[in-house]
Amino acid sequence: MPVDDRDRDHDHDRYHDHHRGHDHEDRFEERLGEALHHAGGAYETDRRALVAAGEARGQRLLLRRRAAVVGGVASVALVGLGGVLLVPGGDDGRQSVATGAKTPVASAAPNKSYTGDELIGILEKLLPRGKFGTAEARGTDEQLPPYAQVVYNDGKGEAAIAVGLGRELPGSEQARQTVECPDKVLAPYDRCAVTRLPDGSALKIVQGYEYPDRRADTKLWTADLVTAKGQHVSVSEWNAAAEKGAPVSRAEPPLSPARLKTLATAGAWLGVVDAIPVDPKAPTAAAAQPSGVSGRAIGSTLVSLLPKGVKVVAKSGPDSGYGYAVLDDGKGRSLVQINVQPNMSDVEHQLFGADAETLADGTKVVTHKKPGEKGGVVMWTADTIRTDGFRVVVSAFNSGSQETAATRTAPALTTKQLRAIALSAKWRGLG
Repeated sequence: MPVDDRDRDHDHDRYHDHHRGHDHEDRFEERLGEALHHAGGAYETDRRALVAAGEARGQRLLLRRRAAVVGGVASVALVGLGGVLLVPGGDDGRQSVATGAKTPVASAAPNKSYTGDELIGILEKLLPRGKFGTAEARGTDEQLPPYAQVVYNDGKGEAAIAVGLGRELPGSEQARQTVECPDKVLAPYDRCAVTRLPDGSALKIVQGYEYPDRRADTKLWTADLVTAKGQHVSVSEWNAAAEKGAPVSRAEPPLSPARLKTLATAGAWLGVVDAIPVDPKAPTAAAAQPSGVSGRAIGSTLVSLLPKGVKVVAKSGPDSGYGYAVLDDGKGRSLVQINVQPNMSDVEHQLFGADAETLADGTKVVTHKKPGEKGGVVMWTADTIRTDGFRVVVSAFNSGSQETAATRTAPALTTKQLRAIALSAKWRGLG
């Protein structure tokens, strides 16, 4: 529908002045920190734990993407506006954005530079008839990825709608995970669907929540498009006028899954992605898959080491280096998570202090009992490292998920049992 045919509750001068200033950039950077919990799960990041995880190492990079915290190791991806994944790029700070998949229509002229104003104009033209309020955006010629966000009202209440744009390396682990439904144990949501489009693109649509622990009724629905060329379009919408801090203004976000698909697959966005300057330092081929221990083997081994009488009601998939099991011993569900990480000697001094126990063979062991991230949840951990840097860290919670309330007073496993699991010789047989 032509833009002139739709109502507007703001004039262009007002919103141009608003989003051209530095205020929106400051708010965006604040949201970067706040939104760390989105990457398919929701966990606040312990900076020391990230360092302790040795996340800069090749085979451990994947662990940063895990929506899980094992022994205090937060394995999440940085998330920007509206759940858009920001994956480390070159040294100049440019990022690539992870979103859904789309079928391109006529793409805009390649290599054209786009201002924030133009991106807002594109977004508003692509939305159904309605009124528009506050808007903010960033163009294609800035350090961080381009995006546009508007407050939209179709007559049923205000809602924030955002689009983020960037690139993924075709065939990379990042591209694959961008269009995979998250594990419901780690990232609660209502519905997720992945569609392969005729042109080779993949589209993921998730109907979830701004707060996975449901402490507020703010819903977050997203569409992520990744094309065969690696163009990435991410759409996010809320049933409130802002991601956080605004009251719910309607029962659901305004765009249905079908309309989310239409917006994410609009060809105009592909031209914007093509206009983003290419980082000359960025890799041109997908990296080899991590050679860490198979997640499937870790999960199976963990189950084999559990005490008798404990029922496993859910367990992890094949991701490398990480596994989990949800236990039920008749007293409520309890999540147990484990990381198996070779070659961790370089961060040993950060993980094991003076309180660590040193066994006869030189293995170091430390146990912790700490509050979890949500009210009433506790996390008990056993962390071990062998003399060659082979680390096994296992944690148990008094809830079936870190995003739900406590289901019992204590985890299903004691610290003594966690210690025995982490020290088992079976882990050595996995790699």
